[in-house]
Amino acid sequence: MAAAAGLAWRACHRLPVSGWRRLPSVGTCALVAVLAGSAALGAYTWGAMSGFYILDPGQMCAAMGAAGDHVVTRMTLPVSSQCVTSGGVGTELVPGWVNPVVFLGLSLLVLAFTTGTYAGVRRLRALQ
Repeated sequence: MAAAAGLAWRACHRLPVSGWRRLPSVGTCALVAVLAGSAALGAYTWGAMSGFYILDPGQMCAAMGAAGDHVVTRMTLPVSSQCVTSGGVGTELVPGWVNPVVFLGLSLLVLAFTTGTYAGVRRLRALQ
């Protein structure tokens, strides 16, 4: 929440005379990286905990509307938790929005980190 507030403050208090910069500042890149990482981690946690119940797998899958014998399969990336019947029909327990948010957040995190590093190196070279 603090990173979002800091990013909004930077966007609102930019001097209108200066215009757009070619590279964002290191602080802005750090805030974007924190926000992207938080979104990716939150979505991953939501997806990993989807289908995680105290109940046994048969009751968990029955609660999701899958009929018959059940085997629960899980994958780490992409986040997946499925109830698979003996007939081979799978019911996904993880919401469809989780994986796009995880991968977009990780991509934005890497992009913000590399851009911030590049901007910091350029600024150090300019000061020397």
